[in-house]
Amino acid sequence: MAKTMAKLQAQARKTSRKSPVAARAKRAVQAKTGRKHSARKQTFNANHFRVEDFKADGLRSYARYRDLGMSKATHGLLQAHVIRMVPPCDPKVVSKRHFHAVNVQMIYVLKGWIKSEFEGVGEVTMREGTAWLQPPRIKHSVLDYSEDCELLEIISPADFKTVELE
Repeated sequence: MAKTMAKLQAQARKTSRKSPVAARAKRAVQAKTGRKHSARKQTFNANHFRVEDFKADGLRSYARYRDLGMSKATHGLLQAHVIRMVPPCDPKVVSKRHFHAVNVQMIYVLKGWIKSEFEGVGEVTMREGTAWLQPPRIKHSVLDYSEDCELLEIISPADFKTVELE
């Protein structure tokens, strides 16, 4: 019994160190940047709320972005920002179909709601407290959002390409 337990514990230690998801993510970042992120130590980062930190320098003209400083702290491993949608929603502007060339994209609704359409899923309305994962390269479009819509978005890697399909 003790031998069997020792074997199981050794096997668990061996497999937990070699997570296929972590290994794939590490290889993808290394291939994109040409350097090993494990060799670069992440730095402590705290980002305190300031309304003036919301900028119009992000991906979309109908949103204001507050960078949370995670890209610098992780040497490009990931990006995190709060997105405030600018009202009113204009479907002619926001409904452009696109995808993002990323490894991971997770969004959480902090305030309000947002309605989007996803390839293979259809229309979905996400409300305050909803979190979702957009698989890499999933085609999607924003359809509508509330006047107070605010989102937290975490993306890896920090530097990625968005491809407009329309």
